[in-house]
Amino acid sequence: MLSTRPNRPLLTGTRHMISAGHHAAAHAGFLILEAGGNAVDAGVAAGIALGVLQTDRVNFAGVAPIIIYWAQRQEVVTIDGIGTWPKAASIDVFIEQYGGKMPPGILRTVIPAAPYAWITALEKYGTMSFGDVAGAAIRLARDGFPMHWLMTEWIADNVDAYRRWPASAEVFLPRGAPPVIGEVFVQPDLAKSLQYMVDQEAAHAGDGRLAGLRAARDAFYVGDIAATIAKYHRDNGGWVTAQDMADYQVTFEPPVTTRFGDVDLFGCGPWCQGPMLPQALNIVSGFDLRALGHNSSAYIHVLTEALKLCYADRHRYYGDPRFVDVPIDTLMSMPYASERRAMIDLTQASPGMPAPGLAGKGAQQSSAGATTRDEALPEVDTSYVCVVDRDGNAFSATPSDASSATPVIPGIGLCPSSRGSQSWCDPTHPASVAPGKRPRLTPSPALALRNGKAYMPFGSPGNDVQPQAMLQVFLNIHVFGMDVQSAVEAPRFATYSYPTSSEPHTYNPGRLNLESRIPTAIADDLARLGHGIKWWPERDWHAGAVSAIRVNPDTGVLEGGADPRCPTYALGW
Repeated sequence: MLSTRPNRPLLTGTRHMISAGHHAAAHAGFLILEAGGNAVDAGVAAGIALGVLQTDRVNFAGVAPIIIYWAQRQEVVTIDGIGTWPKAASIDVFIEQYGGKMPPGILRTVIPAAPYAWITALEKYGTMSFGDVAGAAIRLARDGFPMHWLMTEWIADNVDAYRRWPASAEVFLPRGAPPVIGEVFVQPDLAKSLQYMVDQEAAHAGDGRLAGLRAARDAFYVGDIAATIAKYHRDNGGWVTAQDMADYQVTFEPPVTTRFGDVDLFGCGPWCQGPMLPQALNIVSGFDLRALGHNSSAYIHVLTEALKLCYADRHRYYGDPRFVDVPIDTLMSMPYASERRAMIDLTQASPGMPAPGLAGKGAQQSSAGATTRDEALPEVDTSYVCVVDRDGNAFSATPSDASSATPVIPGIGLCPSSRGSQSWCDPTHPASVAPGKRPRLTPSPALALRNGKAYMPFGSPGNDVQPQAMLQVFLNIHVFGMDVQSAVEAPRFATYSYPTSSEPHTYNPGRLNLESRIPTAIADDLARLGHGIKWWPERDWHAGAVSAIRVNPDTGVLEGGADPRCPTYALGW
């Protein structure tokens, strides 16, 4: 086994623990916990803060899928946190005017979902007001924060994208150039938008906490913010209307689940790629993974081939269940996993994306509409937050949405969700564009229970790589016995042998990326099996950046893991 000594110490606590994609977001949530808030209050505070601290890849007007374990009722719930295509959206426009592609800009916009998701979580499970949990985010936007390396790097690599729209350039290219590391970065219009919601809540404070939360939500969806978004779309050829904003609601969706050993794993449904992780676990559970050896060539091959099978099923079947019939019960079943497992050839890698299940073992699933390239395009990332509180409640959320592919709307400092980029302009695809339909989301938080109690919320940025990074971390802990910090730091690998979720749906048949700490002898073995090897540097952010909290089953101690591949940090007490 490779050395698993972590770069960072394992953080522990006995009362509460938070891990988030930026240290200031973790701090914002930790302050809420220390003030008596629960896991939901703290998770929402950190999630809103991430929409300030990582506005290159997380937007307050973006997406925020959430999983919550509520200890009092021993229940797991998910909030979709993903917007729908506007009523006026038309796949024909993309086909006839853009050759079946989706151009950057506001035509990618779906209804912003994150504000509704955060506030709904507070309504149902929180104890605090929107003003309480948004306070840190407002300060960080208004007064600024020191620019960190990850955001600086992304903005510098996407200067031309930000220059497409004057309001975007004003925010992300102060003085006409990308901000430098350590420069204080301010977002005054974003601060004003958040403060407006707080002010509307305060105006209804006398009617109780729930009335105040509804007023904050209305400020976004029927008040001045909604009016500004609708006007911008009306004036610039977009599709979002004031009625679309007013009609939108998040939904509580049933989780998908599987059992691995004595752990029950929960993910979000097939409206996102959440079922991939439990499906992959079902497939690999039929191998003696420990005997294969951690990150041996045989181990990497088995996991890679299992993941390819899951991506094939995702491409063929996953989509908004309101519009497509997803055979989720079959996909999650152990007999089906056995059928898929039998397709793995231990002596040879599949050359591309395998055939999907259920439809037989014939020709490979079509990758029509995908863009085949020698090099995988770097795709904009996302972020993540998880919390476990003193009462055993757990929170897991993956907020996202980039600012480089769609404009900042002047006056409000927001980029309404560009998540439409994860729909397909092929009417036969299960994740195709349609009015009222949800794009098939890559952000997909997870949460594990043990003996009916919160055991491990975890998740990662990484677009399509998310389930791959999460699978490896989960197995590092539950097969190879690593502590959670060692597990998130261990070397990773990822396949790109599938059409990716985001426009232009890049497809790289056979490609397998390895972090540089994996020995070249292992890479040579994998190449002989037919994998197309590409290298990442050590601890590369494209390999995901997992945050996790594990409740030690023997001591009850909370153990926080935070991935150094991004500015991710954990705090506990």
